[in-house]
Amino acid sequence: QVRLAESGGGLVQAGSSLRLSCAASGRTSGTYAMGWFRQAPEKERDFVASINWSGGTTRYADPVKGRFTISRDNAKNTVYLQMNSLKPEDTAVYYCARALGVATSVYESAYDAWGQGAQVTVSS
Repeated sequence: QVRLAESGGGLVQAGSSLRLSCAASGRTSGTYAMGWFRQAPEKERDFVASINWSGGTTRYADPVKGRFTISRDNAKNTVYLQMNSLKPEDTAVYYCARALGVATSVYESAYDAWGQGAQVTVSS
């Protein structure tokens, strides 16, 4: 069983940057895409970004394109989400997830392991 642990969340002002990390432990063997999702208060969980196993292919939700960057370090079993130019509407709990396969996906059903989430709050 793989365990995912997010870190790096916090309270920042609009225009600031944060970097989230997601460290995998346990059964980390195999090749998997990874993704980030977020859930704002009283809203459904939405796709944010995904990266394939090699790191050569990434996919972003429209609201974060040009501001967020997903990356991974397979040697460290860690995936990152660099968030720049943060806006109040980025406020949410951010979850990392491991995909069932090697390709990126925007669908929650494509992921089989989830972290507990990291709170990101952006003040105006």
